[in-house]
This record gives sequence, structure tokens and C-alpha cells, in this order.
Amino acid sequence: MNAADPIVTLIVPGRDIESFAPAAVASLLVQTEPRWRAVLIDDGSRDATAEIFADAAASDPRFTLLRHDASRGLGAARNVGLGLVDTEYLGFLDGDDELTPNALERLTGTLAETGSDFIAGAYVRTRPHGNGYVPGRVQPWTSAATDPARHRTNIFDHPAASSNIVAWSKISRTDFWRDLRFPEGVAYEDQIVAQQMYTSARSFDVIPDVVVRWRVRADGTSITQSRHQLPVLRDYLAALRGGIHVLRGAGAHAAVTARLDLILAMDMAPLQEIAAAHSDPAYAAEVTAFLDELRSLPEFAAAHPDPDLATALSW
Repeated sequence: MNAADPIVTLIVPGRDIESFAPAAVASLLVQTEPRWRAVLIDDGSRDATAEIFADAAASDPRFTLLRHDASRGLGAARNVGLGLVDTEYLGFLDGDDELTPNALERLTGTLAETGSDFIAGAYVRTRPHGNGYVPGRVQPWTSAATDPARHRTNIFDHPAASSNIVAWSKISRTDFWRDLRFPEGVAYEDQIVAQQMYTSARSFDVIPDVVVRWRVRADGTSITQSRHQLPVLRDYLAALRGGIHVLRGAGAHAAVTARLDLILAMDMAPLQEIAAAHSDPAYAAEVTAFLDELRSLPEFAAAHPDPDLATALSW
């Protein structure tokens, strides 16, 4: 293979992200591992996103531009991109996020050494501050999933890995995606796929290096900032259910327990706070029904045999 031949393809979808796309593109251009390709997918933007992606493709042949006349959603955009990958490795980067400069070098380099099916790194949120965005710290659940480094592990030996459910903190061998695709037409499309990755991998690696800066938008327009909308809530709960179902189906009961503990600790309180003030009683009903489902799982009862403790952890 020629030294300039690409070894990894990044699928970079975006819709109406003209304020953020330049930073995503720039984060690829400064990678210490230069042997990459990027498929830039404009998913029916109504702003200048397509023009920004087109300028990148015109200025560097490593970029390929693909445009959707109308939005097909993040899952569909990623699936289209998967059909264009012809490199040994592949990964994902949302068009409003950024890779850290040595992300591809660390991720692909580790996979080359270990032979694992995929690798997951840590990530941080960048939040609005003044006229820009500043990165925060690695959150505890991300640390539990990625620190310390583990090579050639699996979901049974490392159940806490299941808390890293985002698509864009991972690099995979392209062959590993032969039978994997994202759900389409729903939000939170990466959560079920992440658990499918963990349960189907022969082995995977984790490293504590921060590889992505995940943007929390100042205008609150990202999907993860829209959980007060009932359709988004339903997609969110369906994704959580689906991920738990995948883990249970694989017999990864310790990973189910890890997911339940994290969902109860981090997800339920904000959802219940929204539900308490929501104008539609269906919102609170959906949240309550989901919580009842979690409590009914054998893994929940095994982890929290004291009913008083279980109630305290659940609310």
C-alpha cells in the first residue's frame, strides 16, 4: 500500500450546521494521522452547510461530498456513507463536533496492534462560554467505559463499556460493519447499534484518550437537547429499551446492570423534572411506564434487593 493511501474513512453527516461545520472540517485537516478519507454528507440543509462541505471537497481530495435534496435523518445518512467505504477502518464524526488532533493516530494505531474489531475512546462535551465553546471534563460514566486502557476485551469482562453508546467515539474494522446498520427515521439511532457492536465483537479495545469534543449547542437545537418534545422522548426511551434488549439477549447481564444503574442515576431525574412541568400528561405516563419496566427486570432486582433502596435509586 502506498504511504498516501487512506486507511480510515470518516462519515460526517450534518444538517443546518453552518456555524459548526468549519470546525469539524478543520479538526480533520490537523490530524497527526493524515491517511484518512471523509465522506461529507449534507442532509438537506437549508443554510450554507452544503457550500462549506463543497469548499472542503474542492480544496482537499480526501473529502468527498454527498448531498441529499431533502433530509433523510442521521441514521439514513450514516448508512449511505457506509456504502462508500473502501478503507480498512471506518468511523463517524457528527458535523457539529470535532476530533482531537491525534484521535485517528491513537485509534487506528491501537487497532493495528491488537487486531480487535473496534476501539472506543473517551470524549468531552464542549459548552457555550462567552463567544465560543470550552471543553469540560471526562464524565464518570465515560471514564468507567474507557479508563484504564483495555486491549482485546469483551462485554462480559468489561461490562461498563456499555455506557459508551455514541457512534462517534469509535473506529471499527470495515468488515465488522458487514451486517450492521443504523435504524432510520428515529432519533438516538446509535444506542442500539453500540450495544450490538459490544455483543457481536470478538474483542474490542478501549483507551482513556479524549478523541472527540461533543458540542452542546448554545441554541439548544441538537437532538439530545430536545427531550422535552414527546416524539423525541419516545425515540429516546425506545433506544434505551432496545439497547437493554440487545444486552439481555446476549446474556450480558452485568452490562445490563451497569446500564440500569447509569440510566437511573443520570436519565430519570431530568426526564421526571420535565414530566412534572409538561403540558401533555402523556409525557409523564411514558416516563412512568419506562421506569416500571426497568424495575421489573431481573437484573434490577438482583442489583437492588432492598425495596427501599431500589425506590430511592429510582426516583
